Amino acid sequence: MTLDLGRAVLLPIDMQAGFDEPRWPARWNRDLEDNGRALLALWRGKGLPIIHVRHDSAEAGSSFAPGTPGNRLRPGFEPLAGEPLVTKSVNSAFIGTDLDLRLRRLGADTVVAFGISTDMCVSTTVRMGANLGWKMVLVPDACDCFDLPDGQGGTIAARAVHDAHVATLAYEFCTVTTTAELLRLPALAGQPLPFK
Repeated sequence: MTLDLGRAVLLPIDMQAGFDEPRWPARWNRDLEDNGRALLALWRGKGLPIIHVRHDSAEAGSSFAPGTPGNRLRPGFEPLAGEPLVTKSVNSAFIGTDLDLRLRRLGADTVVAFGISTDMCVSTTVRMGANLGWKMVLVPDACDCFDLPDGQGGTIAARAVHDAHVATLAYEFCTVTTTAELLRLPALAGQPLPFK
C-alpha cells in the first residue's frame, strides 16, 4: 500500500457509547475498539493530526442527544489536548461542519476513516469526502455495523451489511486497508502536519 501518512488525517467517526444501548440490533466486530485505539496510538505516536467526529442528534429520544450518556465518546476515544472535535447532526461529517475547511488548512490530502456504522455515517462521509476531492482511506476492521431488517420479515446479518458496503466503497470511493497494514507502514516520507 502506498500512503504518505505525513499528509493523512485520521477521522474516527461516531465512536459513541449510545451504540451499546439495548435498542440497537446486534453488531459483529469484536475487534472494533482494539483496532480503533491502535490507529489512534499510531497517529499520536507519529505526531499526526486527528479530527474526531461526534453525532449530536437533533431527534427527540435519540441515543446521541447532546447531554445524554449515549452522546459521550467511548472510553479511549476521547480527544486529547489539541485534537479537535467536529460535531454533526446528519450522516456526513462534511455537512454542516467545518471539516473540509480544517482539512484544507492542514494541507492534508488524505483522510483515513473508521468508526460506526460502516453503512451509515462512515459510508456517507467516505463517499462525500471522495466527491469533494479527498483521497479517502477506509479501515474496515476498525468499523462496525448492525443486523438490519431485509424488508421481507428476515434479517441481513451485520457482517454481510458491512462487507457489501466496504465492497461498494472500495470499487468507487476509497482505498481499503487494515489496521495491521497501517501499523506496518514505513517511516514517514515527510514531516508530520501540525494543526494550525
